[in-house]
Amino acid sequence: MENEEELISRIVNQDIKAFKILVTQHEKLVVFMINRIIQNQEDVKDVCQEVFIKVYSNIAQFKFQSKLSTWIARIAYFTAVNYLKKVSGKRDLTDDLSDFENAHQTSENPETLLLKKDASGIIQQEIEKLPVNYRTVLTLYHLNEFSYQEIQEITGMPEGTIKNYLFRARKLIKDQLETYINKI
Repeated sequence: MENEEELISRIVNQDIKAFKILVTQHEKLVVFMINRIIQNQEDVKDVCQEVFIKVYSNIAQFKFQSKLSTWIARIAYFTAVNYLKKVSGKRDLTDDLSDFENAHQTSENPETLLLKKDASGIIQQEIEKLPVNYRTVLTLYHLNEFSYQEIQEITGMPEGTIKNYLFRARKLIKDQLETYINKI
């Protein structure tokens, strides 16, 4: 991995190879984050491209007050959230919290679901059903291993809200998994 300061300096001086290195180093993070917020794969690709355009356009403003990955993740988060707001027409992403309970209604037997998919598949399914804010915080904390402080920098949410969303997301997933297990 190349020194971030040197890499950024090269990008500011319009070195396209340096930017390709940056994209390669951070594309999994960006795709993973956006994929957690936006469900349509075609839209995910478009938003990822938009994120890297924003990164390229604003890289000169990066002041090393956080990790580069945190800065890029913040751009990805807000780009995806803004896209989702634009597409869905929702003013507040917490509106879908009330819809969460109805998302678990299924005609399939839990035993059938368990037989069809392994445990990680079921957990993945439950994560995808979570409200956007819960899903985002859970992903950043557990899968991307960002600290509370880094998540706060990325999302702009207070640390207490992050902890609350993590607690609620874990509880919702746990409750749903217990429901599946008890029905078997």
